[in-house]
Amino acid sequence: MLSTSLLDFHTSWTWIVIISNGLAGVWALAAHKLQPLRTRALWWFTGLAQITIFVQVAIGVTLVNKYKLEFPAFHAFYGFVAIMAVAIIYSYRFQLKSKVYLLYGGGGLFLMGLGIRAMLVGQS
Repeated sequence: MLSTSLLDFHTSWTWIVIISNGLAGVWALAAHKLQPLRTRALWWFTGLAQITIFVQVAIGVTLVNKYKLEFPAFHAFYGFVAIMAVAIIYSYRFQLKSKVYLLYGGGGLFLMGLGIRAMLVGQS
């Protein structure tokens, strides 16, 4: 019973991951051109959006390890690639200081795409 509700949460949380990272990416790209959008709130929102990925992967790992659910091929791959992408984006923030909004804008949209791909693969 608990695994079903956790699986439902995992499925629903996917939309939070996709939408939040997409919005963070669009906001950062807009901030590259529009100075007033460059606020501290952008970085808080981006951080929270990226944390949703870690929550999603942790729930997935729990479903597999504790409840022995099986996942489709490549579903988990996209989750772990998203975690690595967050680490890579974060690690390049100083080298690309002059283009940090482009980095996080493109990165947010890339993370959104990984979430969409993981969701589509998970439905099969």
